[in-house]
Amino acid sequence: MIKKWSILVALLFMLSPIEVLGKSLIPMGHSIGVQLEMPYVMVAQDVLLENSEWLKKGEHILKLNGEKVSQLEDIAGKGESFTLTVENGKQQRDINVSAHELVHLKPFLKSETDGIGTLTYIDPETMEYGALGHQIVDSTMKQPPKFNDGAIFEASISQVKKSTPGQPGYKISVVDKSQMPLGSVKTNDVYGIFGNWKQSLHDSLHPPLEIIHANELKKGKAQILTAIDGEEVNLFDIEIDKQTDNTFTFNVVDERLIKKTGGIVQGMSGSPIIQNNQFVGAVTHMFIEEPTKGAGILVIEMLKKSPY
Repeated sequence: MIKKWSILVALLFMLSPIEVLGKSLIPMGHSIGVQLEMPYVMVAQDVLLENSEWLKKGEHILKLNGEKVSQLEDIAGKGESFTLTVENGKQQRDINVSAHELVHLKPFLKSETDGIGTLTYIDPETMEYGALGHQIVDSTMKQPPKFNDGAIFEASISQVKKSTPGQPGYKISVVDKSQMPLGSVKTNDVYGIFGNWKQSLHDSLHPPLEIIHANELKKGKAQILTAIDGEEVNLFDIEIDKQTDNTFTFNVVDERLIKKTGGIVQGMSGSPIIQNNQFVGAVTHMFIEEPTKGAGILVIEMLKKSPY
């Protein structure tokens, strides 16, 4: 048991082979909550207003009574009525709403994107981290959101909905955003989120491990680090069965994990994979019709997408 610790942007540069040769990272496996603060207020779902006009899902609230709006807290003020300036990507329009209506409208608006995933690694030399293994896509926009700032927080798994063929499961997590963030979010890239780790280093199931290179990966036994109950990270057995360039597929063979989760579940993305005491990569996807089968990305590829 691991003790408690207090789940496309432009490519900035590519690490050279010399820079990654012999590099060691700490494999983590902890569940994290991710928060990205968007530079606008967005309508999260269709809303019918009192004047029979619609605010449509995905539209942006640009102004309130002519004053620029950039976060949800800006949707407030004194008076009997308000004018919202709304943009749908093609044109702008003004909508009049009452003070009562403005209050009841706020639950249908958002200025941030939240997600759950798994912390992949921490670089003990630079105190930078990588997580998730894939990009965060906003559920409303169905695309990666623009964001001004971001943070990751400690998450605790309260329940797991098991995966079954055709029905992906998921982790149900409690994220305490009242605590200090574990780190910042610098980029939201195709291979994960990256940023600065802001807390002290915490215990891991492994010391820093040397990263594996594409030609060193072998078919056969490996292990995944992930949390499926509270904040405890455990090792579970998998078998790597196929590699294509910098990605690979694997099968969950650990009966403990299959019994608890059915295999791979949402929220497990980013879970580190270890083989022969080397850091292989991270879980990225599951096969919906075959949930005991998953896909991963080599950690060396994640490093190439890091902004540092």
